[in-house]
This record gives sequence, C-alpha cells and structure tokens, in this order.
Amino acid sequence: MPKNAFYAQSGGVTAVINASACGLIETARQHPDKIGKVYAGRNGIIGALTEDLIDTSQESSEDIAALRHTPAGAFGSCRFKLKGLDQSKAEYERLIEVFKAHDIGYFFYNGGGDSQDTSHKVSQIGEKLGYPIICVGVPKTVDNDLPITDNCPGFGSVAKYIAVSIREASFDVASMAKTSTKVFVMEVMGRHAGWIAAAGGLAAEKPGDGPHIILFPETTFDQAKFLAKVKETVEKYDYCSIVVSEGAKNAEGKFLAEAGGKDAFGHAQLGGVAPVIAQLVKDHLGYKYHWAVADYLQRAARHIASKTDVEQAYALGKAAVELALAGKNAVMPIVVRISDNPYKWEIGHANLADVANVEKKMPGEYITADGFGITDACRRYLQPLILGEDYPPYENGLPKYVQLKNVAVAKKLTTTFELKK
Repeated sequence: MPKNAFYAQSGGVTAVINASACGLIETARQHPDKIGKVYAGRNGIIGALTEDLIDTSQESSEDIAALRHTPAGAFGSCRFKLKGLDQSKAEYERLIEVFKAHDIGYFFYNGGGDSQDTSHKVSQIGEKLGYPIICVGVPKTVDNDLPITDNCPGFGSVAKYIAVSIREASFDVASMAKTSTKVFVMEVMGRHAGWIAAAGGLAAEKPGDGPHIILFPETTFDQAKFLAKVKETVEKYDYCSIVVSEGAKNAEGKFLAEAGGKDAFGHAQLGGVAPVIAQLVKDHLGYKYHWAVADYLQRAARHIASKTDVEQAYALGKAAVELALAGKNAVMPIVVRISDNPYKWEIGHANLADVANVEKKMPGEYITADGFGITDACRRYLQPLILGEDYPPYENGLPKYVQLKNVAVAKKLTTTFELKK
C-alpha cells in the first residue's frame, strides 16, 4: 500500500503559497500507486502535533486547481518553531505517533527560513526515532531571504505590488506637491533583508521618478544624511517619495521602530517605522507628509501577482513531490537562474542542511554608493521576477477565490497533545 503524505503551510502566508499547494497536490494525485492521500495540517505543524489533519482528497479537482489563483494559506498557517530533539523530545515523539497512526511516509513543509529549519529537523527524526519518513521542504517567503535558490515564491508578487504602489503614490504626491503634501513614506516588510524595499526602486526608471529614497536594513540610518537628501529632493522635484523597510536600524544596530516583545520565532516585534520617518521630516524640515504601511496588503495582493512568481511557486510544489518520489530526503527544490534577459530558469534542489538558519541579505553591489537606491545589477536581478500578469477570475467586480471544505480526518489516537505557549 502506498504511504500517505503530510503537507503544511508555515509562517507568513503569501499571494502564491497556495499555488505551491496546488502543484504539490495535483502532482501527488498523478501517482496514486506511490502516494495514497495527501493530508494537510490544519494551521501548519500544529495540525500534526494535535492530530488535526485535513483530507485533501475530499476536494474536487476544480477546487484544487483554483488554489493556483487564491491568496493566503488555504489550510491555515502558524508561527511555531520546533526546538532540537534534545529540547523538545515530546514534540518529535508526538509527530511520529501521528505519522504512524495515519501511515504517513512523506512530509512536505511549505515555508521560509525557520520553516526549513523545522523541515530539516523532521528529516532527522526518522532515523533517530525509528520511523522512516521522506522530508522535502517547499520554499516560500516574501522576504526573499532563503539561500541558494535564485528567489523565493511570494517575493516576486510582493515586489510587483510595491513597485506599482510606490509609482502610483508618487504620481499622486507629485500632482499635489505645490500646495499640499511634499513627502510620502511607504513602509514595507523586511526585518533583516531589504529585498522588498529594493523592489520599490524598480518604479524609478528615469531621474526624478519616485521613490527618491530607499532605506534598507543593510545600511545604517544616518539622520543628517537622510534629511539632507529629502531637502535636496524636494527643492529639485517639489516632492519626495520614500520606501522604508521595517528593519531599518540606527548606528547602534537598534530597529528604528522596535515595539518591544518577541514573536513565536523569537524575533523582535516591530512597530511602524513609516510614522517615525515622517515625523522626523516634519520636525526638522517642516514638510507636510503622508505615510502608509503596506503590511498584509503587500503579501495578500493576488490580484496583481507576478506571473513569473505564480509559475515558479507551482513548479516548486510539483518538484517537491517528484524529489520525494525519487527518494530524495532532506532537500528543498530551488529556482536556478540561467539568464537575465531573456529570463530563463529551471528547477534544481539543495540540501536542507545548507538552507536551514541561513539568511540571504542584499549584497552590497545591489545598493547605490549613497545608500539610498538600487544599482543596475540589482535592477537586472529584480526586473524578471515581477514580469507578467496572472489575473484571477473575477465575479461581480471582485476576484473569485476558492474556500476549501477542509474536511477533518478522523482521529485515531486516544492521546491528546497540549501545545506549550
């Protein structure tokens, strides 16, 4: 009898994570002799720990196909990090207990850096706890900070959203600058890596185009230098539009907008950096300002997703199954760039040991000498990732997205598991 598969979504969701789920489930269904059912974890790895599994075989082919154009996490996601086996033995023993009960032989975890760390740890439990399981990570993160892969599914669509949004906002501010707002600040995601902020730079194709200033986590925020640049820009173009990464830091290495506290992964909770920057401009230069925080809008915007991103997300989900069926364990499918123009790519794979806990930041050659913009090399890297439109179907003027039935799998264990807070 073929073994069943477990698939789960983890961390912050994206506009295309469901496209990876679509590719994975559709491919698994093409191999009924090798993979039985695909069970999804309700709310990520938590679904495995609490034996809260979803039977994806209860979903029609049409609804699974519709995942390709539906944003967010169709099965629910979570921020929950497994510690090492020596620290969280009970959690790993519980995973094995659930996998055994439901005859699961394949584990697919769709997420970013912390999630791939979990994928790697799960890949090691079979040998240590006496239960063979093939584990394949599926890359996903809007932050684009996973190593080895050319880019990460979710990033291209966020990049497109940010580039479009700052272009449109810049047109708006420019039209009102004589008598009204002169400075616009848009805050984007990116705790340690400035890839999303850099994408805003794609909107500036000629001198004078916004954004005029980009603030990256990789560069130290210099208040005097920044204010001088704002003043110079307003005097030259009547207005100044700014993209700032949430992870912008001062000379002491402290986030400009650290709110205090930690999230489930142990990361510092960040507050709004856009109003901090805007208030600096007001206090020192007196310019009228507006600011916006893209927040969930940037990662949920499936209506303006990059076609490149959608195609790669689907291909990586498909490849995850193919790697597993080929007997590859503790690996992650990746995008391999063949050329920039025309943009050509193929699928390869990397070892999870080389991916887990490694963060890819913006290279220095991608940031202009003044620290406020992107170089031509950066533009060549980013441009292909936002290319193409892949609109969802519309009904009554709104995108038509699918909501799955998410039928629960009957529990087989008499024991329960209490999650530690």
